[in-house]
Amino acid sequence: MSPAAAPAPGTFSSLPILSLADASSPSPSRRKVLAGELRKACLEVGFFYIKDHGVPPDVIQGAFEQAERFFALPLDEKEKIDIALSSSFRGYTGLYKERVDTSQPQGDLHEGFNLGLESGQTMGGENVWPDSQGEGFREPVMRYYDAIVSLGKRLFPLFALALDLDETFFDHKTNEGAAIMRLLHYPPAPPPSSSQSESLGIGAHTDYECFTILAQDTVPALQVRNALGEWIDAPPIPGTFVVNIGDQLSRWTNDLFLSTPHRASNLTGQRRYSIPVFYGTNYDVPLKTIPTCITPERPEKYEVVSAGNYVQGRLRETYLASCCQYYELLGRTQR
Repeated sequence: MSPAAAPAPGTFSSLPILSLADASSPSPSRRKVLAGELRKACLEVGFFYIKDHGVPPDVIQGAFEQAERFFALPLDEKEKIDIALSSSFRGYTGLYKERVDTSQPQGDLHEGFNLGLESGQTMGGENVWPDSQGEGFREPVMRYYDAIVSLGKRLFPLFALALDLDETFFDHKTNEGAAIMRLLHYPPAPPPSSSQSESLGIGAHTDYECFTILAQDTVPALQVRNALGEWIDAPPIPGTFVVNIGDQLSRWTNDLFLSTPHRASNLTGQRRYSIPVFYGTNYDVPLKTIPTCITPERPEKYEVVSAGNYVQGRLRETYLASCCQYYELLGRTQR
């Protein structure tokens, strides 16, 4: 009896769940088994859940509580730290001010708060904080950020093994924790049968960095598109994060690892909160195709570009165009 053929890349119908219990195992063989599971998920899906990740529940809950607290502020208070006032894409983004899927007739039905690495590098900069919230907001949010940065650093050796590299391959490329975090609020969307064509919390898109670590609350909205064009639900599972491969790592691996389109549509009638952390390499790292991802059948596809310049360019496409559209509309409505 011949073995079953491996699924074609992207033809999945569900997301795998990986346990990180052996991520730091003293046994090399157990780490390699886990890396093999990770490789399979990256080749076939580009999305997976992780459990046994070690982030304390109270740290996660504290960040969600502060997200609810921030988005409950009056609009004029939030707009004091509007992202358009920041040169490093930090601060508040309002409802409909982003439109990641330009085929959609309107902006995305969510609001966000962005923060990240504070440094002098490309894409570095100071975070901005709402004056009225004080340390009671900043401290729990940064505690969560630091915990997820540490988790991301634990994942990179597994990615190295999954790519047939030495476990330390990414160490000096990720030691500065280049991660962008967003607190997101998705109000309930009107039903698709309303006068609006479809109010997506965020339209179909791929992420920019190496990978994203997403915390979801209990409200389902996330969907992942497979290669057949089907939208596969990725509901919240207690005790897990969702991880997906981003364009940076897909590019770095010569498109071996899948950066899979996804979207969020909150049709539950409840408010939804989520916290993605977009984890990349140090911003000065050149994204030169990883040698184990080049074969005669898969020649090198991409020119070398620094990680920071790549992410900065992608963010400009998203935010600067969106901000210009928003303020142009605002100016017209106030004439």
